Amino acid sequence: MGNEITGIFNILATPFDAAQQVDVESLKNLVEFQIDKGAYGLTILGVLGEAAKLSVDERRLVMETVVEVVNGRIPIVVGTSHPDTATCIALSRAAFDAGAAGVMIAPPRMDDPTDENVMALYSTIAEQISQPIVVQDFPPVNGVIMSPDLLAQIAAQIPNARYLKLEDPPLMEKIGAIRERTDSFEIFGGLGGMFLLEELRRGASGTMTGFAFTEILVAVYQAFNSGRQADAEAIFDRYLPLIRYENQPKINLTIRKELLYRRGAMRNATPRDPFPPIDQGTHDELTWILQRVGISDPTQKLSL
Repeated sequence: MGNEITGIFNILATPFDAAQQVDVESLKNLVEFQIDKGAYGLTILGVLGEAAKLSVDERRLVMETVVEVVNGRIPIVVGTSHPDTATCIALSRAAFDAGAAGVMIAPPRMDDPTDENVMALYSTIAEQISQPIVVQDFPPVNGVIMSPDLLAQIAAQIPNARYLKLEDPPLMEKIGAIRERTDSFEIFGGLGGMFLLEELRRGASGTMTGFAFTEILVAVYQAFNSGRQADAEAIFDRYLPLIRYENQPKINLTIRKELLYRRGAMRNATPRDPFPPIDQGTHDELTWILQRVGISDPTQKLSL
């Protein structure tokens, strides 16, 4: 597939062992798992990857492990967001040196998150790296609102910022507003894939999400892109209860790791502290919902 950033990118979870250290063997297994399920690419060290809980050395360990296992088979986007701009730049350079196709960068929390300050941040970074930047628009994490006008300005003034990871609802309306201002961005949705079908209808190039059943999103994307609208709708609608349930606020990460554990992709389902646990009722509901959508054995690749 080369380094093309398009389609369904899985935002890779970071597995931890019982002592809450990075579980390298599970990480290797998880990479192979996502490739087997048809992921077009991997986005590592994002919010789902718990990058904010990792030291710089741990982030490098995750990156180097994933790059080694992928071995050029699919493109990798590396999350390099960091409160310190110099560290963000250093992580970005290391990612490209390792063979990443792009880096994903969100503005850090700012005392004064004006359009001018956000623009200055991306301009400073782009002065130091010339490879592709995925602009991450996710206000719940950093409190920074990037308007369609600002995003169009970034696209116009920073030639290597050609990709946008958009998670600022209402998603479809914002995609439409951005498209009215610029066609320079390849736009990717997120939010667990909850609006993948609608995002594609609005002109998104794919999605970047940690949804635990990558092959479902791949099947929707491929059916839609081949003109089989009814098939895309049927697949999406069949599994929507699972997509919806998995993406619950606050516990979505914990649920996703539990599902990946049930699928045999990692040895331990627990995120690194701090995290909200899920109760026995949620465990039972996951089993019930899997049965409702016809997944009798989550360890098996679905036939779609």
